Amino acid sequence: MIIDSHQHFWKYDPVRDAWIDTSMDSIRKDFLPKDLLPILKANKIDGCIAVQADQSETETEFLLQCAEKNPFIKGVVGWVDLTANNLEERLEYYASNPLFKGVRHIVQAENDDYLLRKDVQNGIGKLLKYDLAYDILVFPNQLPSAIAIVEAFPNQKFILDHIAKPTISKAISEIWVHNIKQLSKHKNVYCKLSGMVTETINFKFKEDDFKPYIDVIFKAFGPDRIMFGSDWPVCLLAANYDKVLKIVNDYLENQSIEVKNNILGKNAIKIYNL
Repeated sequence: MIIDSHQHFWKYDPVRDAWIDTSMDSIRKDFLPKDLLPILKANKIDGCIAVQADQSETETEFLLQCAEKNPFIKGVVGWVDLTANNLEERLEYYASNPLFKGVRHIVQAENDDYLLRKDVQNGIGKLLKYDLAYDILVFPNQLPSAIAIVEAFPNQKFILDHIAKPTISKAISEIWVHNIKQLSKHKNVYCKLSGMVTETINFKFKEDDFKPYIDVIFKAFGPDRIMFGSDWPVCLLAANYDKVLKIVNDYLENQSIEVKNNILGKNAIKIYNL
């Protein structure tokens, strides 16, 4: 079974979705399950994980409704305010839905020490009780705080999104390499091969540009802790779905069937309890 571990749906709202600026015309519109299903079928993808793009429970409810109506959506990584006084009540509510698999916050938009805040750590510390994963969305400069949080909660499942968003078009940063290695030493952390095409300058790239970055991830995390994610429809700023999948498939070309199956599906099934 092939699972896309990272994609988004939204009904475009210019106020709420202000992060989609005028330079992103190709994604300034609705993207719904009916738009993704034929793409998944064409690429022989069996299912996907819908991930939050807005910091609201309204969107979390929307994604869960999408999943309930569309069996190919195998799970939802939603948003819950981890600093709220009624957090346990909200987690209990969402965890009662078997489609709710994890929580994410757009940490890349926060200060570098956001994950080190006591209220944030208190919230993350409650996820294990409900068997919920936590997706880490950070820039490279925020990796030290990500390392600290995964160390603080060794039994909590964490997933690094978009390989921490290094600038692919530039020479590989040794600081990024070092921090990825440090993060990967913690066996409770997994990594998505996702979001890479949009971390290129002017969205221009050659397929070989990604190899040294995937090499680092592959060596650090190993095939049992890596999973494919398209980041559709955000990826459309730089490449169509087929191209994003091809980058990963081409990299895996000489790997065993077992390794391919793990990265393209089995790991996501295991990590998100699909």
